[in-house]
Amino acid sequence: MNAGDQVRSLELVQLIASVAALFRRHFPDARANLRPWRDDPHTRAFEDQQTLDLSFHLPGWSPRSQCRSFLLQLSLAAGVSEARPRLLGVTIRGLTYESERWRLTTLGDWRPAGSHLPVESVTLKLKQFCGELFDLFEAGAGAADVA
Repeated sequence: MNAGDQVRSLELVQLIASVAALFRRHFPDARANLRPWRDDPHTRAFEDQQTLDLSFHLPGWSPRSQCRSFLLQLSLAAGVSEARPRLLGVTIRGLTYESERWRLTTLGDWRPAGSHLPVESVTLKLKQFCGELFDLFEAGAGAADVA
């Protein structure tokens, strides 16, 4: 689901903003889009209440990333109904106007798979970003448990 449509608490707003800031720390030229999905009946038929989806658009096609946009999907344990959901997994897709070029998921060995893979330095940044996402969600969950 579009991250921008899931904002129901101040804590969730801060979490989404932190995710975007964290991604931009690794890819400073990327512009965040909190509503990557169209709002039409066909798209709504496939919406997943257990994910937060946002995308990041580069200024043009990136030969190092082998894409023009990154689609980030965060899989959550209890969906977005909780103020601070628990992160189960991350999927990042490298996209062009034509199609998905590659996909990296935090299941298995965290390696991208697809027809046109990003260079190793970009893959390392994406893996580091995913690890930092888990840290971000865990830090927030620990703070909520103490309160």
